[in-house]
Amino acid sequence: MKDRFGLSWQIVPKRLYDLVSHPDPARATPATKAMYGMRKIVIAELERAAAGPA
Repeated sequence: MKDRFGLSWQIVPKRLYDLVSHPDPARATPATKAMYGMRKIVIAELERAAAGPA
């Protein structure tokens, strides 16, 4: 996203921070690893990774 002065801004959803900084490493680690493989961050995929195997 660029503002009227041409500066680029990155918007990060709060949910992303919640998932990758979860106090339970069994949830935070899979979400973080899933995020590293993404070019475009998809919160639903991070939530699935954090939830673990179905």
